Amino acid sequence: AELGTMNVTEQIDAVRSMGTDPIRYLVVPRVLACLLLTPALIIYADLLGVIGGAFVSFVQFGINSRAYWTFSADGLELWDIAIGVIKGFFFGAAIAVISCYKGFTCRQGAQGVGRACTEAFVSSFISILALDYALAVIFKAIYNTFWSIRSLV
Repeated sequence: AELGTMNVTEQIDAVRSMGTDPIRYLVVPRVLACLLLTPALIIYADLLGVIGGAFVSFVQFGINSRAYWTFSADGLELWDIAIGVIKGFFFGAAIAVISCYKGFTCRQGAQGVGRACTEAFVSSFISILALDYALAVIFKAIYNTFWSIRSLV
């Protein structure tokens, strides 16, 4: 929305007229922020999910805390965490690039900015689903080829 509003109010043209590259000045920081913070957000959400699961298991179901942590650790591999973080980089890049593109190419007026925001959200959502599928297939093949060998030893 910010880039769209800047585009509509011709602030991007003003940045360009001052001799500054708007891509370098406006887009690169947003892309870098998404690349770095999306994996961090995924790690944070994973931790909250495990802690929330522990809380529900202890309080609501009365499961022994030692059993919860033992079975949780047995069901989790470093591979799972690493792939989640790696996917986060791809998701962050897709969200940032799509959103910045839609902001730079939105039409005039408040309606154009609103439409660009909606298009950015829908396009990002669809690209995340497509990327998740493609990356899952790729990483599953890598896992079956290399990582699962250690379970045979």
